[in-house]
Amino acid sequence: MGDCIVIIPTFNEIENIEAMLRKVMSLDGRFHVLVVDDNSPDGTANLVRSLIPEFTGRIHLEVRSKKSGLGTAYVHGFRWALERDYAFIFEMDADFSHNPDDLSKLLNACETGADMAIGSRYITGVNVVNWPLSRVLLSYFASIYVKIITGMKINDATAGFICYRREVLEKIGLDRIRFIGYAFQIEMKYRAFSTGFRLVEVPIIFTDRTLGKSKMSNAIISEAVLGVVWLRVRNIFNRL
Repeated sequence: MGDCIVIIPTFNEIENIEAMLRKVMSLDGRFHVLVVDDNSPDGTANLVRSLIPEFTGRIHLEVRSKKSGLGTAYVHGFRWALERDYAFIFEMDADFSHNPDDLSKLLNACETGADMAIGSRYITGVNVVNWPLSRVLLSYFASIYVKIITGMKINDATAGFICYRREVLEKIGLDRIRFIGYAFQIEMKYRAFSTGFRLVEVPIIFTDRTLGKSKMSNAIISEAVLGVVWLRVRNIFNRL
């Protein structure tokens, strides 16, 4: 019985999803996958369905009615996982920007004392491949900004490759999560930090997608910039 569930949100990821699922399935049998698809018009969900019989009990699919944001997709997946017996719950992108081989590194961190293990691009320098310099600088300085505002000693606050012990997701209040993009990733870390959980960064190499299209937008960036201040103010007044 697998005790690890990897949540992968998708929207138009038909070019990546089969290879990603087969890769994760080739790893330790402890790893299961839940794909949360936002009704992708390219047929992503149908492709996932076709693989479920081949990996009975290890690949799962939830299809939502429309594209509703990364954060809400993860919260949907978290709730699904918490209704089952998974001890370790992961976030990971579908596009191979996160290397599935690093799942075991994140799991090991949580099995040896971390409550939340973060796949960090910046803990040992800048480990990013194929991003333009402008994107690297945006991400890097965003994390510095978050560190200054929130007081978290995290070098990669917007990272989206994460392992949680289930107790973290049970206690931080999923019903109070407000953000959907970069700010969602920051909010999850800040809520865990503020609740007293131990956050540990694990060095990874992040490689930008080669297939499919990025979901980044100016609205997502703006949400992150303003959302960090909102989180800090709410916490000061004990209303997080």
